[in-house]
Amino acid sequence: MQPILDLITERQTSTAAAIADLREQIGKLTDELRLAETELSDLVTTRTTLTRLTGTNDSAIPNSGSLDNTVYQQILSAFTTSDSPAMRARDVCLAIGIGAEHNDTEGIRAKLKRLVKRGILTETSAGQFTLTALAE
Repeated sequence: MQPILDLITERQTSTAAAIADLREQIGKLTDELRLAETELSDLVTTRTTLTRLTGTNDSAIPNSGSLDNTVYQQILSAFTTSDSPAMRARDVCLAIGIGAEHNDTEGIRAKLKRLVKRGILTETSAGQFTLTALAE
């Protein structure tokens, strides 16, 4: 019986180590994704600003698609269907059906802030977001 228990203990240890490694990888990838999304958003904002300042027709330039992203569409849908005019990142997470853990809420909060920069949302108070009058 003891050899079987030793095998189980060995397997538990290796599985726990694999889980820890995977969590670390997920954390790193989440950070990389957040940085890439921020850069993309900044590039979109820069493109928009430059085309406004120069009067250039941007229709021939492909859209980055940042708002075509499913998550952004889900966020906007959560605001349009919500009974409350203002929502926090956690509320949005729950409304779109993702987890409400710290990583989830921080990812959504970053997206909400990008939508504020683009004039789609307004941050009425710290952490409270609403649709702007133009976006409704």
